[in-house]
Amino acid sequence: MFMRRPNQIRVKVAARLLKWSWVGLVACVLSPLCGAANAANTADAPDADRISLQLHGFGTLGVTRADTGGAEYVRDLSQPAGAGKRWTAKVDSLLGVQANMLFSPQTEAVLQAVSRYHFDGSHDPELTWAFLHHDFSPDFSLRAGRLGTEFYMLGDSRLVGYSNLSLRPPPDFYGSLVFSYIDGLDVSTTFPMANGLLSGKLFAGRSPEKAPFGFGIDWDLSGSNMAGGYLDYLNGPWQIRFSHAQVRFKREIPIDDWLVLGGFTLPPYLSMVPDMAMARQAAHFSSIGLVFDQGPLNIQLMFNQIRHDSPAYEDSKAGYALAAYRFGELTPYLGISRSFSMEETLPSSPLPGIDALTAMMVSQSHIDQYTVTLGGRWDIRKNLAMKAQVDWINGKPSSLFLFKNPDPINWDGNMTVYSLALDFVF
Repeated sequence: MFMRRPNQIRVKVAARLLKWSWVGLVACVLSPLCGAANAANTADAPDADRISLQLHGFGTLGVTRADTGGAEYVRDLSQPAGAGKRWTAKVDSLLGVQANMLFSPQTEAVLQAVSRYHFDGSHDPELTWAFLHHDFSPDFSLRAGRLGTEFYMLGDSRLVGYSNLSLRPPPDFYGSLVFSYIDGLDVSTTFPMANGLLSGKLFAGRSPEKAPFGFGIDWDLSGSNMAGGYLDYLNGPWQIRFSHAQVRFKREIPIDDWLVLGGFTLPPYLSMVPDMAMARQAAHFSSIGLVFDQGPLNIQLMFNQIRHDSPAYEDSKAGYALAAYRFGELTPYLGISRSFSMEETLPSSPLPGIDALTAMMVSQSHIDQYTVTLGGRWDIRKNLAMKAQVDWINGKPSSLFLFKNPDPINWDGNMTVYSLALDFVF
């Protein structure tokens, strides 16, 4: 899904630091307005016939750097470039604004716009949520419109840094998930079971997004069908979730454009190796998550598996464990994550040199690494938290998929990443 140039020459990405000083200004300006609006809504709440509007927002001011220029560190593969040996704000910094319009106690409309580092290198605001929500009963609801994806546990809130324990969701686990939202609908239900609550959700829709495929080339994912669901059980401090989702790609990967950039002059590649096609093929995402949250102690444990119908991408598995203990306003945390992919038998071609080219392309999706994370969170005041984090990534030189622009000479699979962030909601 995310290839590099075939000649593996490291592309120098121009350094573009985000100018996020306006985020704090917007937050300060909007906070009183939102507070006034919410106060008015609270006062009007008893009147069920009145339409009320609530405004909220969230954001992160973050800077990140790595100790090597052998590859660029990214939050996830929707980012076209990442952090090298210089500090950059583009990896984690973002700003989101959300409006909830309540038509009745059972019906509301939700709009959310987010400005962040996009597949095309811009920071243009995008509409991430735009749906109508209705509760048919206290335990059955439906949403329709643009919805955040929930492939994995905690995945729907991965952009809201303040709600996340660590500075960012572990890229070993979440990094290959480039789907942020779908246009479609979902239904959910909840009912009591064995002193706890069992809930389930089913969703279906289509992707409206694009993703970076290689330098200057994007893969148009729009129109790809998505479907999935999860079962979630909550009992006291324990929560466990089983989930599965499937994406069937509508459009083909831009492999020929990618080869042209690498200096290859060939007939259409898929005419020579048709089994490498991605269009009309599916990717399957399965996961299990467990969270324990009681008093000052929080523990998270997650596992996932991604399977591809096409051999163009290696199947992969990943998992992470994260533990935190709160001491007043300070919360240190420690985590470890692991991700790896499995090499498979590739389709062959009678033409000389094509099998080597196929192997080289598929190798771009290879993963074999683990990460140790140490960090701390300081809740400065209500709705404002400072975080500092260090990630020690240990992998093989062949572990390329979760990074951008690896240098074949200087990349040995190992990297230390330093990050600071200020998370806020308003």
